Amino acid sequence: MKLSIEKKPADRAGRQQLLLTRNYGSYTDESGKRIKKRKRQSLNLFIYATPKDKSQRDYNKKTLELAERIQAQAIVDLANNKYHFEDEAKQQQSFIDYMQQIIEEKRKTDSKSNVSIWESVLIHLQRFSDGYQLSFANFDAGLLQDFRIYLTTIATTKSGKELSSNTASSYFNKVRAALNQAFHEGIIRRNPVNEVKSIKPEQNKREYLLEDELKAAYQTDCRKEVIKSAFLFGCTTGLRWSDIQQLKWQDVFLSESVNRITFNHKKSRKLQYLDLPRDAVKLMGEPQAPESRVFKGLRYSSNVNDTIKIWMLHAGITKHITFHCARHTFAVRLLTNGADIYTVSKLLGHSELKTTQIYADIIESKRKEAMESLPSLWQ
Repeated sequence: MKLSIEKKPADRAGRQQLLLTRNYGSYTDESGKRIKKRKRQSLNLFIYATPKDKSQRDYNKKTLELAERIQAQAIVDLANNKYHFEDEAKQQQSFIDYMQQIIEEKRKTDSKSNVSIWESVLIHLQRFSDGYQLSFANFDAGLLQDFRIYLTTIATTKSGKELSSNTASSYFNKVRAALNQAFHEGIIRRNPVNEVKSIKPEQNKREYLLEDELKAAYQTDCRKEVIKSAFLFGCTTGLRWSDIQQLKWQDVFLSESVNRITFNHKKSRKLQYLDLPRDAVKLMGEPQAPESRVFKGLRYSSNVNDTIKIWMLHAGITKHITFHCARHTFAVRLLTNGADIYTVSKLLGHSELKTTQIYADIIESKRKEAMESLPSLWQ
């Protein structure tokens, strides 16, 4: 990049404004025309285009000397990276284009569900901007705060409903993550994320089965035996629906000393190993052909949770239990029986320990309830 002093055409009074011009080179547009890339900054100085006397000539001389000193200092600052002039071209980038680049990279490594969330965020950014160019240069704390307000008060789902607090929080965190990445890459020098509060998600109640409820469910018939077996398998392994449904016998290794499954984690897309307890092995039934699915006929539909609901009612359980509650049950069972939270986090495949902490909070509340249930000695 070159720095130069540029003179604007003379105004009616015969004065020319001086500009500090940063030249970023040039490019050829679609028509083949050569376009120069530059940015001009006013120095708030002017000279006389045609000096009429000695005083004007002296004024021009002093003003040009001052402009040259400013130019020289700017060159020094550029060399020292003091004001990061080289990043100004980057700051003119479209933030929406930058988000699209992130999504393309995530398609290579992340789960479809996570990529889908990023895509939804991009749609809302485009609605929020309404055609306005969202560059890094104008994406300051004020604009980030406006987007926060948009998510919490204006944004809607495809069906026209307001976004839930958890969805708004998730979307806002994606934008924060993108800005943090841009900050670490040196595209922006002041991170607006540090100046705007995040959107606090609601703490959803996580239903799970207690040991006596789990035993009651095991002893109760279900109209679809494969759903019952798969659900109880989740209670003993902590696997997600997607991992259980895709599990094949070729992924299972059974012996007298080790019972283990090897599978590609659907969320992280990483190869996982899981040792199976005896109850889990029993729930799988007799081994079949390697290409066969362990829980044959298990397909996702809205009827799955309806089937579980009826099954639970027959077992005398009135909680709102869905298939995903099997994971919650697994986590609570482990913690109740003395497993440390780090081990539970790894078995559940959580990327952050704080995600698992909620289960520890559940156990802690149960302990507190147990202590408070003791009768008073003074009654």
